[in-house]
Amino acid sequence: LPLPRLLWGRPGMKVVVTTGVFVTTLWNLWCFLNPSEVSGEAPKHTEPLVVLVWEWPSKQVPNISGDVCHELYGIAGCWLTTDQRLLGQADVVVFPHTRLQPSRERLPKERPPGQNWVWVSLESPSNTKALAGWKQTFNWVMTYRRDSDIFIPYGKLVPNRSATVNIPTKTNLVSWVISNYHRTQKRAEIYKNLSQYLHVNIYGKANKKPLCKDCLLPTTSKSKFYLAFENSIHQDYITEKLWRNSLMAGTVPVVLGPPRANYEQFVPADSFIHVDDFGSLAELATFLKTMNSSRYRQFFAWQKRYSVKLYTDWRERICTICTAYPSLPRDRVYHDLASWFNT
Repeated sequence: LPLPRLLWGRPGMKVVVTTGVFVTTLWNLWCFLNPSEVSGEAPKHTEPLVVLVWEWPSKQVPNISGDVCHELYGIAGCWLTTDQRLLGQADVVVFPHTRLQPSRERLPKERPPGQNWVWVSLESPSNTKALAGWKQTFNWVMTYRRDSDIFIPYGKLVPNRSATVNIPTKTNLVSWVISNYHRTQKRAEIYKNLSQYLHVNIYGKANKKPLCKDCLLPTTSKSKFYLAFENSIHQDYITEKLWRNSLMAGTVPVVLGPPRANYEQFVPADSFIHVDDFGSLAELATFLKTMNSSRYRQFFAWQKRYSVKLYTDWRERICTICTAYPSLPRDRVYHDLASWFNT
């Protein structure tokens, strides 16, 4: 309402009104710039996310200087570092299991408020030791399992528009690249019995025929089928044996690992052969040896719609933390890491 002319005429009243208008304007401006503070929502993370890798997963640390996540993978607002002196500024600290010691002596003594710790592993439970001591330590897990907070598969199929099928020239029936051969593993048992019915060309350290990095795909591509046998059988544990050694090489994978239904969550049902599809290994061998060219070509129909993307660079895997960060659960702590991972 308009103030009475008598009051408005006083100098003191002009100051009061002017001050009130100024304060109100400032308050409206602050509310506009900080809507989350007014609404009670958690403030959004506007500064670059600082991800400290306590120790790099591989022995050789690549160049992570500058805005590497954006330059290499198009992920903005993500800064990687291995400088442990920046612990106090880090939003996330990454701990690869392969670099963890059984004791906590090399871990930070204190965790800054609001900081989240990530446990990282690409190995299966059968090949992951010394988990029992890690209780009440990590907020998030980053593994090959789809139910991880941060999912990092060994590979995946990505859509393409090539609509072509490329099948390399074949000179032999079956091949297998194996470095660590242990008779107690199921894959060793399956191979031993299968080899009674057909010949398998074996490469790798286990057979004293190691392949150089650039020799692997040209070698396996010459085989019609590849034994993509995992070293242990666990849910979602589908490694480069499927993605690189067979699918990318242009050969049909014969898989040994989790059930067929689990594989079909990653690749089309008609792109692979599962050992469990047959009542005996004799039946499997007959199926492979008697397959005609028309039936064989059907296994490559996926190439018309997809191509293989491999995840081999740890920088890309670590950068994905920043992509996942806004939707990750807050205030989560894994009370018993071993119990979760071994389930």
